[in-house]
Amino acid sequence: MPSMRLRTVARTQGNNRALKNGMVTPKRFDLAFEEVPVLVDAFRRMVRELEFDVCEMAMTTYLCAKAHGKPFTALPIFLVRGFHHGAMVRAPKVGLRDPKDLEGRKVGVNRGYTVTTGVWARGILQDEYGVDLSKVTWVPSGDEHVAEYRPPGNVKPLQPGGSLADLVATGELAAAVGVDSSPPDLLPLIPDATEAGFAALRRRGHYPINHLVVVRDDLLAAHPGLATDVFEAFVEAKNLYLDRLRRNTIEEPTPTDLMHRRVMEITGADPLPYGIAPNRAAIDELIKHATSQRILDARPDVESLFADSTVNLTG
Repeated sequence: MPSMRLRTVARTQGNNRALKNGMVTPKRFDLAFEEVPVLVDAFRRMVRELEFDVCEMAMTTYLCAKAHGKPFTALPIFLVRGFHHGAMVRAPKVGLRDPKDLEGRKVGVNRGYTVTTGVWARGILQDEYGVDLSKVTWVPSGDEHVAEYRPPGNVKPLQPGGSLADLVATGELAAAVGVDSSPPDLLPLIPDATEAGFAALRRRGHYPINHLVVVRDDLLAAHPGLATDVFEAFVEAKNLYLDRLRRNTIEEPTPTDLMHRRVMEITGADPLPYGIAPNRAAIDELIKHATSQRILDARPDVESLFADSTVNLTG
């Protein structure tokens, strides 16, 4: 029987569903899942109050939290991946011929400057379109999960009561990241964004990591087998999902399921590899962007970001 209950938060999705429904359990620990309707609220509660034992977390939030000494450490369990070419919208009236025309203008960012989607989206603008990010004024609509973080000078928070979507629609903002494009006059900044993401995967192996899993440091110190046990349980649950994905037995596949299947077709490999080794390129890419965007002051050693007992694990 498991010896200890761990307060755990993770959004239900294909690769962890078997853990959440009890089909898979860690050998020595019980993951006592709690539902937080807005997942980003759990990130904030973990960063600011250390409320949970095990918690899904956006990766840049984790990088920023770790840089500021928050007492939890990641396991190389990368629950959420995706492409961010479609995360940016614009208004037709602002006269953008090319994303590089964003230089000298204001661009909104949903929630905080350190939001992982924003980091990846800015990286795309820089790497694929040559945008000098320092020449853009970034306008986040909220504060940061890591309260101690101070953004660079070209970050100017949205005034209270403003709406990013409205400001994009009127042209006050040239574009925005992470904003719902449902207003009829907003257009994707990058045309055919879905295919642009898959093209980036083919061309340069671009396959962003969004979320990982963190565990409180006091628990890792007190229970040396915890990290490995939790890692192996997440791998087992993920492999059950991949088996269904490969056999095409998911009755109502979500857009995420279809994305995973497409990645699998393009790469011929597991679309959700866990462990540092198979993900080093994506981790390095995100750290590079977080450093150049002045979210991190220095590049951390990759292995230092993960629990010692998991640095050589893959699954």
